[in-house]
Amino acid sequence: MNKGKDRRRWRAWLWKLPLLLVLCSMAQVVALRFINPPFSMFMLARQLDAARAGDFTFRFTYDWRNMAKISPNLPLAVVASEDQNFARHRGFDFDAIEKAQAHNGRMAARAQQRGKPVRRVRGASTISQQTAKNLFLWSGGGWTRMLRKGVEVWYTALIELLWPKQRILEVYVNIAEFGDGVYGAQAASRNFFRKDAAQLTPAEAARLAAVLPSPKRYNAANPGPYVQRRADTIQRQMRQIGGPAYLRTLD
Repeated sequence: MNKGKDRRRWRAWLWKLPLLLVLCSMAQVVALRFINPPFSMFMLARQLDAARAGDFTFRFTYDWRNMAKISPNLPLAVVASEDQNFARHRGFDFDAIEKAQAHNGRMAARAQQRGKPVRRVRGASTISQQTAKNLFLWSGGGWTRMLRKGVEVWYTALIELLWPKQRILEVYVNIAEFGDGVYGAQAASRNFFRKDAAQLTPAEAARLAAVLPSPKRYNAANPGPYVQRRADTIQRQMRQIGGPAYLRTLD
């Protein structure tokens, strides 16, 4: 009899667990609309990776700055580089996903003909998706990557529902990794240009945005030909989407 009661109790908890997870995640997102995060899950993972590798001296660099204390050039450069439909979509840019899939398919076919691996694939993650992933989730491969992608969709939908676009962009430019262990606008500006984030020029902001796909591989302070070409393109795109006035159109 007691075993039967125990099984019913466990089944009751199994039904309640998903609801509890939903409520906890919603509480997280609501709280972080008003509270600046002291760290992100990606920062914590980077610190743990260093410890596992035996590097107990490693410390990530992170220094939150409100949007008013960050040059508008940086959030503008990030939008121009990574998500020009940021103001219009609700977390997922399905047109960009279709274009990326078509492009990557063509690149894979060409690489197969040459007998070489694909050099670069095009992503279609929005700034909202990247904010959700960096702030709440983890990186990884295999089945954990698929699980993370599912949770990423949920958190992306939540922040789009519960945060204004300005807040999403503010959090992103503060937690994005611009160099190995260098997170956010202020830390990157001090590390690479020896100035505060409020003083970033369009060229410097474009170089920071240009390294975002591979911040451990590229250096904004000493850009190679690829990063410099990409930064020049980003500067043109910054002007095309309306310059700093674009940021005032966000809700």
